[in-house]
Order: sequence, then C-alpha cells, then structure tokens
Amino acid sequence: MKIPGLRTRVLIVAAIIAVAFGGLVARLSYLQLFRHAELTAQASRQYSRMVVLQAQRGPIVDRHGAALATSSPAESLFAHPRGVGDPVRVAARLAPIIELPEAELHGSLVSGKPFVWLRRRVPPAVAAQVRALREPGLDLVPEPMRLYPNRELAAHVIGFVGMDGGLEGVERAWDKDLGGAPGKAIAGRDALGRGIESAKTLKPPVPGQGVMLTIDTNIQYIAEREIDAAFRRTGSRAAMAVIMEPRTGDVLAIAIRPTFNPNAVGGDARQREALRNRAVTDPFEPGSTFKVIMAAAALEEGIVTPASRVYGENGSITIAKTTIHDWKKYGWLTFSEVLQNSSNVGSIKVGLSLGSERYHRYMSAFGFGALTGVGLSGESRGLLREPSKWSALSLPTMSIGQEISVTALQMVAAFGAIANGGTLMQPRLVRSIFDADGRELRRFDPVAVRQVISKETAQTLTRILTRVVTDGTGHNAAIAGYDVGGKTGTAQKLDPATRRYSRNPGVLSFVGFAPTDAPRFVMLVMLDEPKNEKWGSEAAAPIFSAIGRDVLRYLDVPARDVKAVQIEAMPSADRSPTSGSAGGISPAIVAAEPADGVARMPSLRGKTKRQVLALLAPLRVDVTMAGRGVVVDQDIAPGAPVDRGAMVRLTLDSPTIRTAAALRPPAPTRPAAKLTADRGLGASSAGATESSGEAAERAEGPRSVGRGAQPASESYD
Repeated sequence: MKIPGLRTRVLIVAAIIAVAFGGLVARLSYLQLFRHAELTAQASRQYSRMVVLQAQRGPIVDRHGAALATSSPAESLFAHPRGVGDPVRVAARLAPIIELPEAELHGSLVSGKPFVWLRRRVPPAVAAQVRALREPGLDLVPEPMRLYPNRELAAHVIGFVGMDGGLEGVERAWDKDLGGAPGKAIAGRDALGRGIESAKTLKPPVPGQGVMLTIDTNIQYIAEREIDAAFRRTGSRAAMAVIMEPRTGDVLAIAIRPTFNPNAVGGDARQREALRNRAVTDPFEPGSTFKVIMAAAALEEGIVTPASRVYGENGSITIAKTTIHDWKKYGWLTFSEVLQNSSNVGSIKVGLSLGSERYHRYMSAFGFGALTGVGLSGESRGLLREPSKWSALSLPTMSIGQEISVTALQMVAAFGAIANGGTLMQPRLVRSIFDADGRELRRFDPVAVRQVISKETAQTLTRILTRVVTDGTGHNAAIAGYDVGGKTGTAQKLDPATRRYSRNPGVLSFVGFAPTDAPRFVMLVMLDEPKNEKWGSEAAAPIFSAIGRDVLRYLDVPARDVKAVQIEAMPSADRSPTSGSAGGISPAIVAAEPADGVARMPSLRGKTKRQVLALLAPLRVDVTMAGRGVVVDQDIAPGAPVDRGAMVRLTLDSPTIRTAAALRPPAPTRPAAKLTADRGLGASSAGATESSGEAAERAEGPRSVGRGAQPASESYD
C-alpha cells in the first residue's frame, strides 16, 4: 500500500541528515585545520602541567671556605582549587601538617583561582606527609631552602633572600651569580588533577655559582663578641666595628648592633631598622678622627712638620662670630701634640693655613664624597660639598670633622691608606666566584685606587698616631707588646628641635691600625649615643684594644719582645759525603747558588715551615712567620737580593676545604722595604705592610650583628 507523501518525507529527512552531516564535517574540518594548535595547547593544559624547577642557589663562604650561606633540599606546596574534591575535608587534614589555620587554607582552596601557593619551601618530612594524603588538586614542586648556619654572624654582609631572590647584602648584590637559572618539566595528570606520570624534564635547572668573601669568620666573631658586649654595657643606640686589611683592602669583618637572624627575617618595623648595613648606608660626622685627614694634607703640602709650633689660644678661637673651644686650655703645642691632645684650636689653625682648595682635593683623594666600590647596594657617598659652596666657617669646622659626613667604610679605607704607605686601596668584599665543583670562574684581585700621600708622609703621620696612643688621648687603645697608631673621636649630634649641637653623648669612635711597623689590620670602632659614656677615648678605644689583641693573636703576629728565629744550616748526623745535599737538606729545596755570587730570595709560596727553614738556611737570614700551613705571602720578592741577617716576614695559611685551596688568589709580593729619609722631620721607619695571615683554626660563630651611627658632629678628644 502506497503511503501518500512518503517519498517527500524521506527526502526531507535525508536532506536534514545530509545537511547535519555536512555541517559536522565542516565543523570538524574547521577545528582540525584552523584551530588545531589552539586546541592542542588547551588539551595539554588540561591533562599536563608545566613545572618550574628552581635552581640550587650557590653557597657563600668566607676567605677560608667556611660556609656562611647554603641551600638545603625542600619543596613548595600548591593547589589547583578547581581540582580539589572537598575543600572542607582537605583543609582539615592539611592544616596541622603545614601549620596554617584551617580557615585560611579553606579560603585558598575555594578561591576559584586556577593556581594558588599554600606553603613555600617545606622540609622533606612535611612534603612526605602531604603526599601521603593523596588528595586531588594538591601538588609539590622542588624549591631549595636557604640556610645561614651561623645565624647572626656577618648577617649585614651576607644579607638574606626572599621568594624571588636576594634582598639584602651579598645575596642581593650577587643575586645573578648566586641564583642560577630555573628549569622546566611537564607532568601528566587526570581529570581530578592527580599526577599520573612522573615529570619529564624539558630544561634542567642550572645551579648558582658560589661566592667567596674576604670576611674571616674568626675575626668576625671576635669583633661581634666585643661589640655586642659594649652595646649591652653602654646602652648605646647602635655599635659598630669595621676591620680591613690595609695592604689589599680586604674587608675582614663588619660587626653591627642591633642585628637580625637571616633565617627568620620578619616584617616588623623594629627588625627592618636592623636590616641595613649601616657601615655603608648611613653617613655621619666623624669628629676628631677626621683631624688625621687634615694632618695628612698639611704634612704632605709642607704646611707643618711634627715639630712645628702652634699656639692653642688658651682653649678657644672665634671665627665668623662663632667661638670654638678645646676640652682643655692649651698654650704652645707642637703639631704632633696637637693631634696627641686632639686640640680643636690647633687643628683649625693648621686647616686655615692649608686652605679650602687644597684641603678639598685631599679629602676627595682619600675617597670621601664618592662610593668606595665595595659593591653593596644602598651605599652612601657621604657629604662633601665643593669649596664654592662653603661658608666662612666651613674650613675651620671641616678641620675638626664637622660639616662633612662619611661612612664607616670610607673612614676605614682612608686610614688604611695611611697604614699602607699612602696608597688608597679599594675595599674588597668578594675574592672569587666558583662553580658547583669548586672551580674558580672569576677572581677579583686587590685594586689600588691612587697614591694619596707619599710614603714618607705616611710614615711621619704613623709615628704621630703612635704617640697619640702612647702619650695622648688614645692610650686606652694600646695593645701590650704591639705598637698601635690611631685617633679618638667624640662627635656631638645636631638636635633636630633646636638645630644646635646637643650636649648629650653623640658618636664616640676610635680609628687605628696595628702593628704600626707592618700593619695587619685597620679598624674603626663606634658607639652611637651611649647612655653611660662621654668620650671616645674612654668608650671606643678599649674596644679597639680588646678586638685588636685577639686579632693579632689569631693572626700569629709576634709581639715586639719576641725574637726572630735565626736560621742555621745544621749538619745532618747521617749525612753521606756523596749525598749531594747541604747539611742534610734535600737537594730539591736547597737554594741555588746564583751565578753572580749575590744571594737572592727564592720563591717560598706554597712551601711549608719545614721547607722554608731548609730553603733559607744557606742565606743566614732571620725569619718571622704569621699563620699556619703553607706560605701565601713573602715581604721580599723572589729574586730580590738579600743580605745576611736580613729580616724576612712570611704569611702562612691553611685552607679548610678543597674549594678554598682552589680559589684563593695569590697575594702579590713586594721588594724588601728600605729606610728612607723623612725630610728632616724625624727618624724614618720601614713602613712595610703585609697581608693578613689566615690561620686555620675555626672558632664557633656567635649567636648574634645591626645598627650604625646617625649623623653626628663636634669633637673634643
């Protein structure tokens, strides 16, 4: 039976199916041909995730290789909130493990964001507990944890890191080298966000490079121990000690109070105040310690000699309607006595004779008003105005350390130039950069900035500064058995309310070096607004003595009453006439007889004490040794002529780890120092300087470092 209209209906249905199929084919063609890349990427995002593999941050070590900052394996926990099954249950189970409030966790899990961090850098044990939960939507990614094993020791130098890199100190200044380069990996996951296969590394992370500092942890500990005790004893607002090796410019220690623990840096305002390295960021008026800079300029220009007589005006002088007083009424003084007694009147008179232009030139030459180049962020230039901007009172007040602001590191570097025969060295904080295997990649050698004053002037000024300690205001800085040179300072501060100098204690300081015949360190000690001290000679100088005494002992610097060892070639009891050795000494280390008959100094670098004694025996010289291990520096250059009975000073060092031995740069040697005439100003001295003897023993670091001095002024000692 034929159904009316059947054919028509069939044709309509067929047409509909054909159109639908054609549309489906067209849609598939469009998706396959035109949106293939977009959809493939979307599928990849849904079924796999990109993991950033954080690089291992490079270590920071001291000059001997002792660790100051290291990285430990850790992982960071994150969540894909959309993949979390039951946020309430997950928050309840996870909160006690990662020690976060349950409500805070729940808020993160229901935030609707595609990705959220829950806890950064958790220890391996915590990461294992999180994995044991097997909750969908949670995952972990490797992210090393930064550790500071010595806590507060050298905290202001080392600095600390945040989530995205270094934030202060060396961690910030050398972040590109320390941080390395992150890697990438892809891990598959199911529809619930659970991992279904191990991550596939696309780009491995590149470990960060290590940084070796010039800091000596033993000297740092000694400085911090004494500064911490003085900070607590005097109730000071802040306290500081900065120690540098004058010959190389190596910064050996920067101890600051108050301090912080870089392992637990918080965000409160009080701790933020303690984070700055005030030795480079906070300038202050130096007071009487700056009279040494004026003295250096006046001696170099021939304005005065140590014996020049200056009238003290019975303790006061009036300039531009301003009267400036001495702490004691003085009559006639030699220029040497002007510094010994820290006479303001005498210093002002000599400064006026020197003149503005010349004085400004020398202040600039000593590095004031410019960055030291130490490489730390936030470093201040201090304040040194051009002479055209000076008032009638500027030259007199600058002669006694007012109207100029300096940083502690600038001051140490300037005194270091005097201790180094007049040569200003750039402060050096980083010795080298090394890779993960301990191989040296870059070395930073000492940099001589300029010759500020002549060696003769430096020697003359050193003798004056020695008398400041033996016979003047710096007597409390004396160290038994050693000659110390330095200058005290007591600088008042400007009262912001009255705009006049306050009578309350301001910045009490002492800057000096020891021993004066061959300085091993130069040091600044500062107390800011102590509650129970008035003078730098009473407060800062004893701290210098306490630190300096232990530093010299640590460096094995012999006291002046210790006799040098006379080296003699002793015949060996079992020496064979045909052995070919001299006095039982191994032929491999016997000094060769020079063709011209002149005895010359052999190269002693890398030799042990036993080898040194054998090698120098034929020369009949006196030897003093500082440090332990092998020779790293000799004061008479290899090949230089040497007379019988000459004094040879050697510096030894014992590296504590393989990287230290591999990375330590060679210390430059110099020819034997000779006595020079002092232009009629007094007997000259050798003025020789040596590098620091880096002894091998380790002292346990302290559990506490912080706050430098604020701008100060006027000085009386």
